[in-house]
Amino acid sequence: MSADTPEPVFNIIPEIAAVDDELRRWRHALHANPELAFKEYDTSAFVAEKLRSFGVETATGLGGTGVVGVLRKGTSNASIGLRADLDALAIQEATGLPHQSRNDGVMHACGHDGHSVMLIAAARYLAERGTFDGTVYFIFQPAEENEGGAQAMIDGGLFAQFPCDAIYAIHNAPGAPFGAVATRPGAFLASMDMFELIVRDTGGHAATPHLCRDTIMAAIQVATAWQTIVSRQVPASDSAVVSITQFQAGETWNALPGEAVLRGTVRTHCPETQAMIERELRNMAENICSAMGVDCSFSYDRRYPPLINSPAETKRAVDVAAQIVPQSHIYDNAPAVMGSDDFAAMLQERPGCYFWLGSGDSGDSRMLHDPRYDFEDRLLPIGASIWVRMAEAMLPKAV
Repeated sequence: MSADTPEPVFNIIPEIAAVDDELRRWRHALHANPELAFKEYDTSAFVAEKLRSFGVETATGLGGTGVVGVLRKGTSNASIGLRADLDALAIQEATGLPHQSRNDGVMHACGHDGHSVMLIAAARYLAERGTFDGTVYFIFQPAEENEGGAQAMIDGGLFAQFPCDAIYAIHNAPGAPFGAVATRPGAFLASMDMFELIVRDTGGHAATPHLCRDTIMAAIQVATAWQTIVSRQVPASDSAVVSITQFQAGETWNALPGEAVLRGTVRTHCPETQAMIERELRNMAENICSAMGVDCSFSYDRRYPPLINSPAETKRAVDVAAQIVPQSHIYDNAPAVMGSDDFAAMLQERPGCYFWLGSGDSGDSRMLHDPRYDFEDRLLPIGASIWVRMAEAMLPKAV
């Protein structure tokens, strides 16, 4: 994809285009009041109030602060789940916009405010004018950023209470052509795992290292060895990343510390590769530390699995998106990337598809998680229109 592709003409639903200003006001209100994972109290209340005002049956508190709207029409037992995320990030906003975050150190730097409004807008249209036969579940998930809100909703009974036949999610994509839809069948996003190694010994004087064991040197040896896992044990046809992001040891100039800590993240697209890397990180750490005479403890946290789109649902999503977006802006075999989204957990439970909606690149636009980022408001009616057509296409009304 190239961000300088000319902007296409979109087949936006007229009734949604007519309320564009209102959608922007909603989005700006959410943006100004961002909330962190599992603390999205005001955000959830905003969503629930809107859904109820449209006559949508609404459940709250799922997975902590999650919201699910239920809209039934006709007699079919078929169902579809449409998911948006609610939470913000612990980032100090630097946009200087009128709707800039009012909450110090917290901002919507990933566009979840826009995702929520697109789904709210679709819910209103479907409640008032939608032509479908079955049930649409509007799933507003908390805690996508690092904290596993998708799994919390699943553990709280999401699919037991709201048994979707298939489930879909949209995420905005700065840098991609404006309005472009990009996805792929199979592995699309990577797993997101975190690890920690603590190396311990008694410590000692820096002038007499021969009288103790050096935890820093042991940690350095481990860190160096770990970098051979991807280069020598992952096939070139596969992809993986092992990144050490923290190295903490010592507090003074003249003492060898009794503890050194390494922390980092692992990203893969293949569950078998994920398992192999976890095993090798542990084995290398324990064997090297043993050889150097120090103790160690290793922990590994599988936060998010690889995000794997099911082929049939991906094709259906692409076909529906092409009703709104010109074929020139449909990318149905986009390259897999090493970013992560915990929607992957929902895709382990139900078939479905996660796809990007391009925000364009005006030259001043910012990437996700940048303190100067702001969601592209022009996407609101496009995303809402895609959601409406998705529900109507997946739950066709008999004629």
